[in-house]
Amino acid sequence: MFFQQIKDVGDNFSYIIAEESSGSAAVIDPSYNADAIVRLARKKGLRIGYVINTHHHRDHVAGNSKIRSYFGSLIVAHKLSNIEKDIEVVEGDVLKVGALDMRVIHTPGHTPDSICLLVQKKLMTGDTLFVGECGRTDLPGGSSLDMYNSLLNKLVRLDDHIQVYPGHDYGSKPYSTIGEEKRTNYTLENRSLDEFVEFMKEP
Repeated sequence: MFFQQIKDVGDNFSYIIAEESSGSAAVIDPSYNADAIVRLARKKGLRIGYVINTHHHRDHVAGNSKIRSYFGSLIVAHKLSNIEKDIEVVEGDVLKVGALDMRVIHTPGHTPDSICLLVQKKLMTGDTLFVGECGRTDLPGGSSLDMYNSLLNKLVRLDDHIQVYPGHDYGSKPYSTIGEEKRTNYTLENRSLDEFVEFMKEP
């Protein structure tokens, strides 16, 4: 598997995942990194079949049209997303990138349409889980209740060795693991739902 984390403009991370033998590829959250993505894909001879958005916020979907114009890619987003999309996904769906399976985990909280994407041992978390932090829930459509369920009833139950690749470079390093986040991320401390909701209200 070919995997590349890209941060060319700003603090948004984008990702290219490909099956090297066939050149089949997907891009997650092209953001403002579309030019760098196009250059790398051309250099590697990759065909970007999917552009997958972890949620609808502008800083994540900004490069969709550019990638689509170069590669004829299909835009993929959760069915609740209001962006222009070709394929709607829901919890448990699997996208095929060549022989690679990419599983959709619906993780509302930052937005209702937020998803994470798991391929092999790599988890792209968008704005749900960062290194040392979690996504905001005070923006339109945000929900601390949903974030609690997404973080503590879904993501922390994944294998500790799964690597966490966030949507922004907000942490002390560009990626982590589920196990490390469980040990060090203060947003994942043991709290009741009511305690978490109150915690998320703090400035």
